[in-house]
This record gives sequence, structure tokens and C-alpha cells, in this order.
Amino acid sequence: MTSTESTPLQPLLSDAVIVLRAPTQVWSGRGGDIGAAAIDGVYHGDVRHVSSLELTCAGSPVEWISATPHGPSRVVFGGLLRGLDDPLPDPRVRLLRDRRVIDGAVDETLTVQSRVRHRIRTTIDVRLTPEFAPLHDVKSGRAHAQEFSTQRDPDAAAVVRSGTASFVVSAPDADIETNAGGGICLRWAIDLAPGDDLTVTWRIDLRDEAIVVAGVQSPPAVHGGLAAADPRLNRWLDTALGDLDALRLCLPDHPQDEFYAAGAPWFFTLFGRDSLWAARLALPLDRERAGSTLRVLARLQGSVDDPASAQEPGKILHELRSSTLVLPQEGVTLPPVYYGSVDATALWICLLVDAWRAGMPDAEVGELLPALDRALEWMTTVADHDGDGFLDYVDRTGHGLANQGWKDSGDSIQWRDGRLAEGPIALCEVQGYAYEAAVGAADLLDAFGPGARPVELRAWAGALKERFAASFWVQTPEGRYPAVALDRDKQAVDSLTSNVGHLLGTGILDHAEEAAVAELLLADSMSTGFGIRTMSTGAAGYWPLSYHGGSVWTHDTAIAARGMARAGLIDQARTVVGGLLAAAEGFGYRVPELHAGDPSEETRVPTPYPAACRPQAWSAAAAVACAEILAARV
Repeated sequence: MTSTESTPLQPLLSDAVIVLRAPTQVWSGRGGDIGAAAIDGVYHGDVRHVSSLELTCAGSPVEWISATPHGPSRVVFGGLLRGLDDPLPDPRVRLLRDRRVIDGAVDETLTVQSRVRHRIRTTIDVRLTPEFAPLHDVKSGRAHAQEFSTQRDPDAAAVVRSGTASFVVSAPDADIETNAGGGICLRWAIDLAPGDDLTVTWRIDLRDEAIVVAGVQSPPAVHGGLAAADPRLNRWLDTALGDLDALRLCLPDHPQDEFYAAGAPWFFTLFGRDSLWAARLALPLDRERAGSTLRVLARLQGSVDDPASAQEPGKILHELRSSTLVLPQEGVTLPPVYYGSVDATALWICLLVDAWRAGMPDAEVGELLPALDRALEWMTTVADHDGDGFLDYVDRTGHGLANQGWKDSGDSIQWRDGRLAEGPIALCEVQGYAYEAAVGAADLLDAFGPGARPVELRAWAGALKERFAASFWVQTPEGRYPAVALDRDKQAVDSLTSNVGHLLGTGILDHAEEAAVAELLLADSMSTGFGIRTMSTGAAGYWPLSYHGGSVWTHDTAIAARGMARAGLIDQARTVVGGLLAAAEGFGYRVPELHAGDPSEETRVPTPYPAACRPQAWSAAAAVACAEILAARV
């Protein structure tokens, strides 16, 4: 038995076809069939309702030759039916499979086209297998079918139920069969005259009463004004804005307030950090989403001290799920409402300040001032758990997230020699976010009336800046730069990482320091030509396919480029954007969550990280930030 057969593994995603409209998504092979790959399935919320879907034609194999996306929610697969064809070289009988996904439903239109001179009589079968496996079981490689019941219905083909989840299959003009195992077969008799086309349809409607998020009903925002001379950027923007539209979600009790789901397939829900950064990067084109994201998170703001959920008064949520999330390989068990994020609170404040400066109405800002006050109190007092003057984190349960910054994998914070840092950990970029948040909040509060709080905030920020300058800078053979973090012993963890790029433009560095950091990020050890590595090649733990230890994350690189531009380093920022445009071209303009850190000198297109999510909200929103930089609007 091979290791892949004996050990559950996370599914690979890079070769699969996805069609989505949050919270519904379909993953399949290149012909639209489902079941050959571990990720394949029809999903709604956090449940894979269908694990297998196969289309067959009597008398001919289906030879799939094309898969053409029409935005994020539709794809047309094209296949040949050469077993029904004439003996001439040109194929004259083909099958088109038009798949469309909306919130809670999947439609397929099947069209047989014939240009042969003989009549075609055959049958088309669609067979599907229910499963109802939890999404986190699919991710961990441990998915198995849950108990379900299948019933025939006079108004539909079949109704399938499992616990709170169910789906209904409808297929006009089809003969319906259900087998003893609960599988469903839809069969159409095809009688096609010479030169004719014939179309049939079927549909699956999906529900889950336990789902904690909902699809949106509002039309997509109308965007304009960012057209660029570089056609690659225009194509990336077109794809990215479509993906952001398809990733919109809301909470059922406030459907008017939308946010971006973090990404497919694992994160069709509210993530504080991801939703905030996506809204922040997309703010130049989408001010409405900034305001609604702020309101959604303010309603869920922490109110008590609860180690089990990592909740603290004033703290902004990390993750919302419909049930407990268990990741057995990582020893992680997270409650449905989880606050284990050290940076989301400061980022919430930064987004509020950005939105206010971008023209958010005073009345909307005013409604969020109480939440701002609570967030500032957490950031300036509670967030420093060990009293050293820096925002830090440590998991108090033993089964929460060991790392609670954006690099949240267990091995993401390590020394240059490869040793893992031990907590409490104070990340460098979080201090930058906090500095920017405090200064920005002081400006905002000044605009809403006199008071002592702005003076206190500026003093707090100034002291944080001084402490940062005294504690974080390290000197290694790669140069002088801010350490990625301070560990539990207040030692500067000396690996060179992309985290330092998040400091640019926050104000916590002076201009000479920003220029020095930008130079290091553009050096060969950090820059791949397709973006900035998460960790330098000079670190012992570097590996180009390491999730946070050498890969390239699009949003991470875009944040660094945005910071360079805000610091006045426009040429450097545009160099970084050029690398992201090369990556976007290599990925057909749907840039994934991350890709490998291989240099462009060794590969003409970026190497996929095969388990990377796509689309991902902050990767899509990075296109907007890049357009702003090239337009010199940052």
C-alpha cells in the first residue's frame, strides 16, 4: 500500500474546474464529470451534497475537448460523440454541457448537435451519487457518505435528505431511476433528424438549514474608471471583479450588509482578516462593501473573555462556521464562532479610517464609533498579553490556532536557522497595523469632535514606534531589516520574510527604513519575478512549495506594492506589480491563493501550489490595488 493510499491527504485543486456563486460551488474534471478527483463535488455551504456525477451516451464515448468559462458562474464543456458519427475525418456530432451555478442551485443544459446525414437514436444518462460529507472532512481527506434518504416526488425527479441538508433533482422529459444505494439516474431518449440539434435540461436545488451565511440578492456593483494600457491588467481585473461578485455573502439576519467570502472551496464564510483585506484592497472600486463588512464584524465584536473561542472584549472575529471545525492532522479544533486572530481588530480600524477618508457618510461612520472605541481599547490594552508593549498572541487552549497572524500555519514563524518560535509571539506587521490604526483613528475622532482620546492615541502610537525601532531590527548576512516577530523571550526572530512588506506605508518606519526594506524585497532572495516570497531563500526553512515558508501569495505581494507606493516608492511598486501581472497571465488571469516560489528565470510560468484555493477574495482584490498603483492613485 502506498503512502497516499494509507494516509488521508488534502485534495489538490490546481487542475479542477470550478463554477461558483457563494455559498454554492461545483468542482469537476475538464469534461464536467465529478468523482475522479478528491475535490470533485457539488457543495452548498459547508457540505458536499453530491460526490459523483457522470454523463454517458449510449453507443459512443464522450470525448471532451473544451471547457470554456463564461465568468465565475458558468462554464460550457464541449465533447465529441464519434461513435455516432460518419467515417469522415471532421467530427460532426458533438455534445455541449452548459453548467450554471446560482445561490443554492445548479442547472445543466445538454445539447446534442448533429451534422451527419443519418438519423441518430441514442440515450443520454446522468448519474449522480449523494454524499453529504462535511467540508472539513473533504479537506482532511477523510470524507465519507453520511446517512441519507432518497424519495421520488411527483413534482421532481427525486428528493434526497440528510440531517439539516437536502437537495431536489428536477429533470423534465427524463426517465428517472433510483438504485438501492440512493443513487439517481436521469435518462433521456435522443431522436435526432439529420442536421438537427436537441436540448434537454436538469437541475439540482440545494438547501441546508444549518447554514450560517446566505447568498446575496443584490445585483453586482458597476465598476469603471480603472481601464489600463496593459491588456493583461484589464483581463485580470475583468476576471477578478467577476470572482469578487461571485464571492459576495451576507448573514441571514442582515441581508443588506454584504461581505466577501474568503475563498473557494474551504472558506465560503466570514473571515475577519480576509474579508477586511479584500474590502480594503477593493475599496477604490467598491466603497459599499467596505461599510457593510465593517458593520457585519461590528455586530459580532467580542464582548467577554472566553479562552475556548479566543474571544476578548472589543476583539474582531476571525472565523464563522455552522459547526465545530476539526482538523485532525493539525490537532486543531475550533468552535463555530472563533476569535483567534491578532490582526483583525487593527485591520478593522484601518478599514474604517480608509473608508471614512474615501467618503463614507458621516452617519455611517458615527454608527460605528462605539465599536471603534471598543476595538481601540482592546488594541491598546488587552492585546498585549505579556506586558512588553507589543500586540501578541498565544493559544490558551492547546487546540486552537498556534499562529494567529495571516501566516497561520504551525511552522510559519521560524528563525533563520529553521527553529520554530515559541509564543507569546508579537508579529512585526501587527505592530505596523496597530500604529497606522491608532494614528488614523485619532484623525477620525478629531473630525467627530474634541476630546482627549486622539491625544492619547497619538502618544500610544509614538511610544509603539520607539519600542519597535529598539526591539525589532536585526542584522544578518542578508542585511538589516525588521525581524518577523519577537518570541516569548523577547528575542527577535531573525528570518527575512514578506511580513516586513506590510510595514511599508503604515508610518511605523521612517522613509530611509522603508526604502531599505523595499530594496530587500526586490532582491533575488525574495523576488521571484512572479511576486515576493513569503520567506527568503537564505533561511534554512525555505522551500518554494512551503505554504508560508517560500511560496508567493498574491495579496501579500500586493500589500507590499501598495505600501511601497504609499511610501513614495512608485518605481519599486510598479516593478512588483509587473511580477504579479506576469503571474496573472500564467494562471489565465484567475490568480490562485498562492503559488510556488520558483524564480521566473527557471520557469516561464509560475508553478502552482496544487492545493491553493481559487478564486480567493484577497487575491482577486489585489488586481484593484495593482491598477491603482499603475494609475499612481495610491
